[in-house]
Amino acid sequence: MSGIIGIDFGTTNSVIALRDEEGRVSTVRYAVGGRVVDTFRSLLCFWAEETGPSRGKLRHAAGPHAIEAYLDDPLGSRLIMSMKSYLASRSFTETRVFGRGYGLEELISLFLRALAGHAADGASLAGARVVAGRPVRFVGEQADDALAERRLRAAFAGAGWEALDFALEPEAAGHRFAAGLEGAAHVLVGDFGGGTSDFSLLRFEEPGARRRVTALGHAGVGIAGDAFDYRIIDNVVSPRLGKGGTYRVMGTALPVPPSFYTSFARWHRLSLMRAPRTLREIGEVARAADHPEQLHHLIRLVEDEAGYALYQAVSGVKAALSGAEEAVLRFRHGGFALEETVRRADFEAWIAPELARFGGAVDQALAEAGVAADAVDRVFLTGGTSLVPAVRRLFEVRFGGERVAHGGEFVSVAEGLALIGAERVPA
Repeated sequence: MSGIIGIDFGTTNSVIALRDEEGRVSTVRYAVGGRVVDTFRSLLCFWAEETGPSRGKLRHAAGPHAIEAYLDDPLGSRLIMSMKSYLASRSFTETRVFGRGYGLEELISLFLRALAGHAADGASLAGARVVAGRPVRFVGEQADDALAERRLRAAFAGAGWEALDFALEPEAAGHRFAAGLEGAAHVLVGDFGGGTSDFSLLRFEEPGARRRVTALGHAGVGIAGDAFDYRIIDNVVSPRLGKGGTYRVMGTALPVPPSFYTSFARWHRLSLMRAPRTLREIGEVARAADHPEQLHHLIRLVEDEAGYALYQAVSGVKAALSGAEEAVLRFRHGGFALEETVRRADFEAWIAPELARFGGAVDQALAEAGVAADAVDRVFLTGGTSLVPAVRRLFEVRFGGERVAHGGEFVSVAEGLALIGAERVPA
């Protein structure tokens, strides 16, 4: 039997796992900033050559290389993100990039070729059997799941993988975990991805050569780890950049416009604030502000495209709070210096609205399945956000700590897909 590949094409990150002929499963590794990692950012960046004989020729980069290209010239490039989120949308036919039309399938094919081609360990993926993941339901209120799967299949074919199987992502996420179950079981899988957090109630039947899995209920919310990052920025960083302050017009105190800070929800959106009109508005408010230096720092951060570095610092603090009661957020840029202790208790209070939505989604999944909470045998949590103690506690309180497990936070779906592929090979 030839090797089997499991490909988890995600909204934010993608992973490839390879099962060799001896049954060993390993993830494809990528060199990123002096490190070797398992994940590859699901991004494309396009730009046009400005000089030389190739002037005007369209270039592109993927993954971490796309981030580097974008940061080099944010206004002269086009960043493509969250491609997976548009698969089920009939209204999305193509996007124009520097005058050239790209269909969604073509964009995803470009990314998938880079995902395979940038393997740091030179892993050979040619000729292997491929199993790709798909959600129980794709993103969108009126999502066309059949259309989404056809598009995804076409995108993989465009990348050179014409013969492939699909498996449900939550089934894959829980597959290795379910291998340890001795009998049939109801398993709630919480998959905290980059674009959404999905909760699926699955019925794993008795173990066998090909264990049957049935999806009974599903619910998802458009909340990912970035939402938690934004809560830290909104409560710790933005007030130091003028949010909540006042400026005076004809002796009347007015609040600094909150709209100045909405772009902090995603790091790449800060480039949208570099428009002359926006910077001029911030500058005008700064001249009449009680603390003009704060708004001047905001202008400098926007002009210098420091959003990515800021989000890296914030994400580090969020990760640190998973293992400590407090962590220090340190960030410096130009004359702006931030060093502030963030307490886990405060962080958990800030993310309370997101936690409530997680709980509501779990209720919805159970209701759709027609299964009571006490009939859930095990709970398996995966994805980076599952490491947040308040998220784990939400499930431990609801189902009992002895029934909740977590692991393989970033690679469990891809590894599970590779294992599923092995089970599907005819004897």
